[in-house]
Amino acid sequence: MLENVTRRRLPLPERGVELALLDWGGDGPLALLHHANGFCAATLDGVARPLSRHFHVIGMDARGHGDSSRPVGEGAYAWGEFGADLAAVARVLTGEAGCPIALGLGHSFGGTSMLLAAAAEPALFERLVLVDPVLHEPRTGEPDPERVARAGQLVERASRRREVFPDRAAARDNWRDKDLFADWEPRAFEIYLAEGLADRPDGQVELKCPAAVEAAVFGMGFRSDVWGTTKGLSVPTLLLWAIHGDFPRSVHEAYAAHLGAAATLQEIDAGHLAPMERPELVLDAALAFAGREAAR
Repeated sequence: MLENVTRRRLPLPERGVELALLDWGGDGPLALLHHANGFCAATLDGVARPLSRHFHVIGMDARGHGDSSRPVGEGAYAWGEFGADLAAVARVLTGEAGCPIALGLGHSFGGTSMLLAAAAEPALFERLVLVDPVLHEPRTGEPDPERVARAGQLVERASRRREVFPDRAAARDNWRDKDLFADWEPRAFEIYLAEGLADRPDGQVELKCPAAVEAAVFGMGFRSDVWGTTKGLSVPTLLLWAIHGDFPRSVHEAYAAHLGAAATLQEIDAGHLAPMERPELVLDAALAFAGREAAR
């Protein structure tokens, strides 16, 4: 399904992980992409492929996702670890290219990871585009009970995900009518079937991101302090709020105000999974923010 894409494994011994990269090519400046929780870099193909007409586009599989390694232990999937991994990848890529990441694009939790990486090492990034990023209300003392309850629901739902199928055809039949995939572009759905599932020795297929990992990421959400950690971020940042997504606009508005002059808030007529549903909207917004003209 993924034509003309180069695959690479990047050892990060200082981080205790080995991360898988997808390189869509392109002769322009660097663009680094990060997917949502439970998915993989390949799910961003609908944005990455046309973006490569303007940038050299590389996507990463987060720890525990896709073809990257799965660390174990308490705290292995704390949100700060993903931000630190992304910064480590950016350091390697910018060192190889001799220039910063011109465009960091993250979807959902991947957008949050972009924020954490850029807050820690802003010199690595010139611009950020965050597609409906996960931005919980700011922490004020003890965790908000409502926020903890929402996280618990996400953890429970993720924990119940079926992990093993007889083959990809069975997975397709199982997923076809799920609300999660209802609005996906057909190609995006087929890419996830091909890239989000691993072949097992017994002939069956299984999720590359185990339910326990997806649940752990959700569970760590209410413990994170993205607002405090990213205070003072100066990297120009575009927040794309999905009109039909999962988050109230008020939270994104408040976060944009929190970042101040660095932030621009824009709405897109899509659901939370916009890169797989309406990739052209994400592409057009990203290119306009980067000062480049979309080419169809």
